[in-house]
Amino acid sequence: MSNLAGKAYAMNVLTPIRPGMAWLQALIYQAGRALPSQLAGLLGLSLIHFARWVIIRRQDWPDLGQGRPALQHDYLLFCSNFNGTWDQYIDAFSDGIPAGLDLFWYTSVGYPHSLPITPFKDYIVHNQIDTDYYYNATPGASQRDIKGALRVLQELRRLGTVHGQQTAAEFAREYRASLRKVQGDLGSRGPAPVASLDTEFAARRLAGDSEV
Repeated sequence: MSNLAGKAYAMNVLTPIRPGMAWLQALIYQAGRALPSQLAGLLGLSLIHFARWVIIRRQDWPDLGQGRPALQHDYLLFCSNFNGTWDQYIDAFSDGIPAGLDLFWYTSVGYPHSLPITPFKDYIVHNQIDTDYYYNATPGASQRDIKGALRVLQELRRLGTVHGQQTAAEFAREYRASLRKVQGDLGSRGPAPVASLDTEFAARRLAGDSEV
């Protein structure tokens, strides 16, 4: 699937804005930037690499040679990269900032609110656009893996500095202390673990396994 690159998933959702309401959506976003505490539930989700909402005015719709379309709506483009499965991400979003999500899509046509979760997921599925090309510089690593690797690197550099200043016994103690300090950061790169049997079956179907 083009949306997947190693442990990461790229999501793009394009929703029409109710006529004449783009100014209100822009005002809501400005208020959100001025009051970042309202996004604490979102900022605390470590599985998210990136999330952005962009208003595309109908007169600014790109013309790539197809001719400028005659649109009835402005549009809201949501782009995000994250670790984990699609369901885990939507669930975390809905649990973390349900009121915030309702504001982010407040003016979108047909938006059902983030709770209950099933209509919200149906809405995202209906408006999601698959990623044609997804480049990931570190496909085998999640955001946590990368941050953990940076902490390990910092500790290795520190050990390199003190190595020449200590006896073998002193350095051995220093090394063991460092290992205990970063042991939670020694993750392994590679595909993400299977989140559920449904996820595994879906992956096998995509791979053409006829026994699923």
